[in-house]
Amino acid sequence: MLRKNSRLLLSILGILLITSCDSKAVYDVYKTVPSEWNKNDIANFKFKAPDTINNYSLFINLRNNNDYKFNNLFLIVALNYPNGKVVKDTLEYKMAAPNGELLGEGFSDIKENKLWFRGYKAPFRFSEDGEYEVNIEHAMRDNGDVNGIINLEGITDIGFRVEHALKN
Repeated sequence: MLRKNSRLLLSILGILLITSCDSKAVYDVYKTVPSEWNKNDIANFKFKAPDTINNYSLFINLRNNNDYKFNNLFLIVALNYPNGKVVKDTLEYKMAAPNGELLGEGFSDIKENKLWFRGYKAPFRFSEDGEYEVNIEHAMRDNGDVNGIINLEGITDIGFRVEHALKN
C-alpha cells in the first residue's frame, strides 16, 4: 500500500513539474534588491538574441511588498543593441488601485508585476544577432521634489523576461 501511494505521489509530482514548465520563456532572470532600491543602482541584464526572424515580447518583472507607498512607478530603461545602438525610454507603470491596494499577482504581501516593455503595440523582433543588454533604474520622486527619491522602499526584486510572442 505504501509503495502504491509513493508511486501515485511521484506521478502527480512529475505531472506538475512537466505542466509547470514555461515553454514561452526564452530568458527570465531576477535581481534581488537588498533593502532599498538606490537610484544609482542599475539592474543590468545581458542575454543573447534568440534569433532575428521571430517576434518576441519583452517584460520587466517586479516584486514589491507593502512598503511600496506609491500608486505608480517610473523607470528609465535602456536597451543596448550589439552594434552599440541604445534605445532609452522613461516608462510609467500603475502599481496600485485607487483604494491603495497593490496590483499584481500573489496572495501574501509580496506582489509580482509583469510589465510590458516591448512587443505590446507592435511586434518586437531582434534586428541584430549578438548580445543585448537591458539596464533598469527607477526615476521616482515625491510630488514637487525635483531631485527625486534616493532610496526607494518596497521593491524586492527586479527582473527581465523575453518570451515568444503569441502568434496571431
